[in-house]
Amino acid sequence: MCWQLLVTETCKAYCSSFQPAFKVGSDEPCDLIVDGYAIDTKYRIGSGDSGTLKKFKSYGPLLRTYNYEPVILILRQDNLPAAITACQVGTWKVYTGDASFEFIQTISGFDLKAFLTERVGEFPVYR
Repeated sequence: MCWQLLVTETCKAYCSSFQPAFKVGSDEPCDLIVDGYAIDTKYRIGSGDSGTLKKFKSYGPLLRTYNYEPVILILRQDNLPAAITACQVGTWKVYTGDASFEFIQTISGFDLKAFLTERVGEFPVYR
């Protein structure tokens, strides 16, 4: 949820064409929309259950019927290969790790990775 909020708030602040997610029936096939991109965010994709894979495969074509380019931004790179394949089969453009940050900077003009890197340690977590 933190990754989703970081991406959403960055785009809300820096992208003039920002739109929030929309629902199709009871489904929410993306998290936000910017410049014709329907963007979904995932910290990591580790689930290979059939329901999750089915959603990845069906949401991309669904978003394309609304004339959006489906993009999924995944922070971590240790994702389940079957889930990444399901996204690609579902016509999602998949970005992971640094490529996700580069995509965000391209659409927003804001370097989220540098922003976060500069603040490492400023908010200590005590466990």
